Amino acid sequence: MNKSISILALMFATTSAFAQKKKEELPGLWYQENSSKKAFNIDLNKTYSQLLKGTEGKEIVVAVLDGGTEINHPDLKDNIWHNPGEIPFNNIDDDNNGYVDDTVGWNFIGGKDGRMVNFDNLEITRLVRAYKKEFADLDASDINDPEKRARYADYMKLKGEIEEKSAGYKDQLNRIKPIAEAAQSMMKNMGKEDPTAEDIANYEPRSQEETMLKTILKFNLKGSMKFKDLHDQLKEGVEQLDAMANYHYNVDFDPRNIVGDDYSNGSERNYGNNNVAGPEAFHGTHVAGIIGAVRGNGIGVDGVADKVKIMVVRLVPNGDERDKDVANGIRYAVDNGAKIINMSFGKGYKFNKAIVDSAVAYAASKGVLLVHAAGNDAEDNDVVPNYPNDSLPGGSFARTWIEVGASQREPNHIATDFSNYGVSNVDIFSPGFQINSTAPDGKYAKANGTSMAAPVLSGVAALLWSRYPTLSAEQVKDILMQSSVKYKKKVVMPGNKKAKVKFSELSVSGGVVNVYKAFEYAKTLK
Repeated sequence: MNKSISILALMFATTSAFAQKKKEELPGLWYQENSSKKAFNIDLNKTYSQLLKGTEGKEIVVAVLDGGTEINHPDLKDNIWHNPGEIPFNNIDDDNNGYVDDTVGWNFIGGKDGRMVNFDNLEITRLVRAYKKEFADLDASDINDPEKRARYADYMKLKGEIEEKSAGYKDQLNRIKPIAEAAQSMMKNMGKEDPTAEDIANYEPRSQEETMLKTILKFNLKGSMKFKDLHDQLKEGVEQLDAMANYHYNVDFDPRNIVGDDYSNGSERNYGNNNVAGPEAFHGTHVAGIIGAVRGNGIGVDGVADKVKIMVVRLVPNGDERDKDVANGIRYAVDNGAKIINMSFGKGYKFNKAIVDSAVAYAASKGVLLVHAAGNDAEDNDVVPNYPNDSLPGGSFARTWIEVGASQREPNHIATDFSNYGVSNVDIFSPGFQINSTAPDGKYAKANGTSMAAPVLSGVAALLWSRYPTLSAEQVKDILMQSSVKYKKKVVMPGNKKAKVKFSELSVSGGVVNVYKAFEYAKTLK
């Protein structure tokens, strides 16, 4: 699932439900600035001005496996990868790779008829649906086989969980939707998109919901909080709650028929279509811009890497990605020349890990660096698994896989509140807070998440590799790990503001990625 932040905590027990303290607004590309004792930035500007001035790197292809990317964005279009073996829009598979007109990448969650998957289940829901076929007409007393009994117990546990989640989200949706509609009607009635506190005070409510909202606003339209901020939170909350209640946890909803593949056949590869933007392209567009927004063009933002081409592979819906699509996305990227694969998605359950493991091992064997977001649940990945991951059959690990947590600028609070961590299963931290990047319709926006931290690191890896093209993927990973900036003091624990822990206990490297130090370290290897 590619959401960069968790669902809003929209509770109505008190009128101060929305009184969330707004954090300091950081400058546009803060993380690219020079670091200091008070700022864990990545020294990108310093690297370009002091180490790379006048140098010409080798072009690196980075595959963005995500939920869709706007390839015509003014700040991205010149850095989009184009398949040299494909003639655009002739409806012929010119390069005979099994994908017709894959000119800039491929969409593994679209159908040949042009339709596309938008919403999908979470993996836990798909597991319950699969179990339901086996156990729908049975209870525990009907089952004697121990293995089958264990599966049944798992089914009942997961079934209970999704039913509880679905009911809870439906209840929240039923409470928040009328308030969101009241916000919209108040804006319309006042003829203002962003009414002031005075406007609200003078407004005569026309419904019970407007009365409730006016009370909430009385306590919350203070300081930096504006009506538009609250309206946008409400709108996003309704959209997320609707997705959770009606799609993510709905066992009766299954959109896979849109794709038209044989989903039971994990080895099937040639399905989908070439619409890489999909119905909702924010996440992929944002990720792509962090890595490769055109540098120095005088507009928008500058991506981390300069000699880069973005290959777009769409496989993440509004819901959990499917293992079959992940495996095929990885193989597609490798076979078409990607040196780095960015994967800003993840989930808590697996369905067919074996086919993903096979694809990961294939990528590693071809010398491809796999960069994966650690997740945004403030959980320990050593205890609670996050999929996909680098573990392979037989107890081995993919040596070119790098798992990335999200950092922020402040030294005593380096790990973000939401970031997953793990001294064994998270390799390194990278900036993932208030990251400004490209957004659909030629726009720009800030977002938080390990989804943003991963492409920052992918961009650093691409920049380093472009200047040291003879390095192996393992060497690139090792350089980034060894050169990461360490912090020896204790920091605030993700998910627990009252607890502190040594930063070195949150990842394998115990550090935050730093471009300048990576280049300095790379010099010592020559």
